[in-house]
Amino acid sequence: MSSPKSNARQVALQALYQWQMTGQNLTEICDQFEKDPETPKYHKAYFELLLTGVVDKFGDLDEAISEFTARDVEKIDPIEKAILRLGAYELLYKPEVPYRVAINESINLAKNFGSEKSHAYVNSVMDKLAQKNRAIEMKAKLKGKKKAG
Repeated sequence: MSSPKSNARQVALQALYQWQMTGQNLTEICDQFEKDPETPKYHKAYFELLLTGVVDKFGDLDEAISEFTARDVEKIDPIEKAILRLGAYELLYKPEVPYRVAINESINLAKNFGSEKSHAYVNSVMDKLAQKNRAIEMKAKLKGKKKAG
C-alpha cells in the first residue's frame, strides 16, 4: 500500500501529463481527480503544491533537466517529461524532501507509468540533478556511510 504522499505524486503525475497534453485549466484537472472514485487516497495539499509548483516553474525545471539529457526536453516522451519535471521540482524546490526520496519516487513512477526502460533513464537524469543541486546532502550521506562501515 502506498502512502498518501506517494499517491499525491502519482496523481500529480497524471494531472501533469494531462496538462502537458491538453493545456487544460489546473482547477478543472484538480476537480476531475478529486471527484473520480478511482483516484487513490492522496495527500491533497501536497498534490496541489506539486501540480501548481511544477506548472509555475516548468521553464526553470526544463532548463535544469536539459543539462543532463541528450535530447531537447520537448522531444522527451511526455510521461518521462512529466516524471522528470515532478522529481526535479522536489529536488530543486523542496529541500525537506530527501534527495533519495525524490529519486526513488521518480523511479517508481517511471516503472509504473513509463516504458520498459524509462526507470533507468529517469534514474540517470535525477541522479545527475541531485549531484548538482543536492551535493552537500549527498556528501553528508556518504560520510555517514563511511563512518558506519
